[in-house]
Amino acid sequence: MDKKTEEFYERLEAELDKSNEWPALYLYKFIVPTVADNVEKVALAFDCMGAVIKTTKSKTGKFTSVSVDVTMKNAKEIIQKYQELATIEGIVSL
Repeated sequence: MDKKTEEFYERLEAELDKSNEWPALYLYKFIVPTVADNVEKVALAFDCMGAVIKTTKSKTGKFTSVSVDVTMKNAKEIIQKYQELATIEGIVSL
């Protein structure tokens, strides 16, 4: 991971810790290309966590937005999920 990305996650962790009491409900938002099993990969990352997942395809059908409501234990766990999902080709985290 490059230094800029590392600094981003450090700031995110500090902000999350400042604005939440743990465990806390967290809303992840992603946009993925509507190809192969991208949406399924996101869903599998939150399997057995009690997550509520909503998907919406773009007008052209090229992209799918994925919203995930899930209770997370702490800021580090949230960041670990972002890093895990960053391996999906073309994913954008919002």
